[in-house]
Amino acid sequence: MSIWFKPYILKDIQWMQNGNMCEAIGIEITEITTDSVKGKMPVDHRTVQPMKILHGGASVALAETLGSVASNLIVDITKYACVGLDINANHIRPARSGFVYGEAKAIHLGKKTHIWSIEIKNEENKLVCISRITMAIIELEK
Repeated sequence: MSIWFKPYILKDIQWMQNGNMCEAIGIEITEITTDSVKGKMPVDHRTVQPMKILHGGASVALAETLGSVASNLIVDITKYACVGLDINANHIRPARSGFVYGEAKAIHLGKKTHIWSIEIKNEENKLVCISRITMAIIELEK
């Protein structure tokens, strides 16, 4: 059984990736499963730090993107918006090239908050970063 507000396909959420940080650093949502959102990000000149390894902030940007997109797929976006309240990340190993792949899975889905665990792995399926984000669910003004 799906956790989403309604059945979504990737085309439905394309607008969430245009004209923002996703577009600027190459984040792409790649899959919506019944209980997770997956995406990828290049390890290139846009996302590395001066030592030519994946910047921790880029990993956090991928994690927050996946958690944010996932939370907003759970609510009626005509009535609510889900925004980041708190995020943390542990950087496990460096990534130097190719892509990193993230998957956001729900830990808690409440009325006022959602909590997501995001694992980011390299092309060898080795853990690069693990992150947890708490999303605030806010009611839109009428």
